[in-house]
Amino acid sequence: MVFSSIVFLLYFLPIFLITYYLVGKKYKNAVLLLFSVFFYSWGAPKFIFVILATTFFDYHIVKLIAQTEKESKRKWLLFFSVLVNVGLLFYFKYSNFFIENVNVVLSAFGVEKVAWIELVLPIGISFYTFETITYVVDVYRRVHKPLLRFWDYLLYILLFPKLIAGPIVRYHELADQIADRTLNESMENRLTGFYRFSIGLSKKVLIANQMGVQADSIFASNYDDLSSPTAWLGILAYTFQIYFDFSGYSDMAIGIAKMIGFKFPENFNNPYTAKSITDFWRRWHISLGNWMRNYLYIPLGGNKVKTKRRLFFNLWIVFLVSGLWHGASWGFVVWGAFHGFLLIVERSFILKVHARIGAFFSTLITFLLVAIGWVFFRVEKVENSFLYIQKMFSFDNLSIVSLDREFYVFFCSAIFFSFFTIFKRGQQIQDALFVKSYSNQLHTVMSVVSILLFAFSVSSITSFGFNPFIYFRF
Repeated sequence: MVFSSIVFLLYFLPIFLITYYLVGKKYKNAVLLLFSVFFYSWGAPKFIFVILATTFFDYHIVKLIAQTEKESKRKWLLFFSVLVNVGLLFYFKYSNFFIENVNVVLSAFGVEKVAWIELVLPIGISFYTFETITYVVDVYRRVHKPLLRFWDYLLYILLFPKLIAGPIVRYHELADQIADRTLNESMENRLTGFYRFSIGLSKKVLIANQMGVQADSIFASNYDDLSSPTAWLGILAYTFQIYFDFSGYSDMAIGIAKMIGFKFPENFNNPYTAKSITDFWRRWHISLGNWMRNYLYIPLGGNKVKTKRRLFFNLWIVFLVSGLWHGASWGFVVWGAFHGFLLIVERSFILKVHARIGAFFSTLITFLLVAIGWVFFRVEKVENSFLYIQKMFSFDNLSIVSLDREFYVFFCSAIFFSFFTIFKRGQQIQDALFVKSYSNQLHTVMSVVSILLFAFSVSSITSFGFNPFIYFRF
């Protein structure tokens, strides 16, 4: 079940909110946990038992870490917990990929292939595995005490607004909210949470889905026959699709959480307005970037290393892992390596160039580099990715696919909202919607706008018939 499905919008969410608001404070976590279990079980009934087993294991291992004083024993318990969680992630997500590549090598030497059962990937395993690791590491580092009850820890992992696709909420950011959300449970938050949810839903349904239809059509064609304008149209459509798809889902998650008293971290901050790749990664999938920095980059030494060579090595490792985290294919690995390479080049000299050429050209160059990188993310085979990029820059064929007026409207809307905050007035409007307190007049306006956006989105879902979610498979 995903947030943009009719089942969720018209049945699950209303029933959940009514039940949650009606029960007393003592039973709210129980209601939230039961609905979260049902939410996950709807799409992956077999794998709910995998989550239940791993959470039971981690809860008791972490409890033991907290009670242990001997540092060597605490390290071994930490290592064991991380090993089990990463091992499960590798088994379900990467074993097929690993065996496929082993068989390619074996075939080259004329050796019989290894027999292997194709494994189905548990929904959201990349997200909840990282959150499990934050629980173990945060308690080990004594950043926060462990939760006292197993059911509270299970709720932290299974909390349905963030379960499928984040944001990745680190344990210490959410621990106190699981115990008590009284201060955030207000009518103001319920209303602004609904506004945020409706905005996210419309971003996903009214923009991302429209971009996705065109992107899928072009990427499904024969790349040998692609003209340069068509190739650019395909990757630009996908560039906007993946942004509005994922940022819209994050908005919905943050909005639902706000309606029930939780405060989730922001996951996007207008990433296509970035003036460098370094800036882009401060704005794109912020929760993943924070996780990588705190639980991988800093333990590797971070910036506090003796040589630039080691610093660059740390960056490469982080982005290779980031690429693999997104998916088990060489395309994701190359995408991660591509961004790692760009960051290293920026640290070497390009940031100085950006400072000289000004904000406009820096933003334009960064956006184009990000769009080129998305080719590796979108195309399954690496060799086809390079062929697609070759077509983008060949300019030997300048014909373009015929497009209807409706697509141009949504395409221009995607451009407008992607770069909306470049202008001072745009940033002020965004701050008024997402940061500052609402006046009664703004509440009235946003209530009407949000209801209309919700209605248009539901209508689009039922009539359009195209409603994928890119990060659902991660």
